[in-house]
Amino acid sequence: MRVQLLSHTDTRLLSQRLEESGFEPTAELLRPHASFIFALERISRACSHQLVRHRVASYSQQSQRYVEERLGDNVVIPASIRTGLSTEKEFDELVTYVQSSYKRLVDQGIPKEDALFVLPNAAATNMVFTMDADALMHFFGLRCCNRAQWEIRELADRILSEVLRVEPRLFERAGPYCVQRGYCSEGRFSCGKISEVRERYTGSSS
Repeated sequence: MRVQLLSHTDTRLLSQRLEESGFEPTAELLRPHASFIFALERISRACSHQLVRHRVASYSQQSQRYVEERLGDNVVIPASIRTGLSTEKEFDELVTYVQSSYKRLVDQGIPKEDALFVLPNAAATNMVFTMDADALMHFFGLRCCNRAQWEIRELADRILSEVLRVEPRLFERAGPYCVQRGYCSEGRFSCGKISEVRERYTGSSS
């Protein structure tokens, strides 16, 4: 997985214009006007499906229809499958079988857009997306949470690192919702590690 921040709104100029209009440029006021553009490489289709559920954003995703690379070299393998020789072997064999099935279908004249129906969620993809800072805060609230699926959580953490590097003020309280709100709203599904999570994202357990 690779995450690159391509461009973002310069909030210094934005703050200046807001002040000239009589507004105090707080983080809350700046966020809806601040946009961030990211390039993502080698995330799984399973991960991209979760990402695009965040609808206040614009997405451009690589089409599987025009990707001719070998599937076996372009899949994301969960660590839980890598832990055992038998599970990784079974995964690799399935990927090889699917790749062969895809090729046979295309060779028999099946359109690529139909043959790709056999490709797995593990297939890697690249994409570019744009999201404003308000939407990113919501994204972090849900996807940095310990209950989020591991790959989208890793993606959220990497995106958070990128935005903190350029706009620390806007994302001072960014992280899962227990960090943003000061309490966990997951009820009986809570991970029970709120102090540990707060320390990870803010450096403080209180």
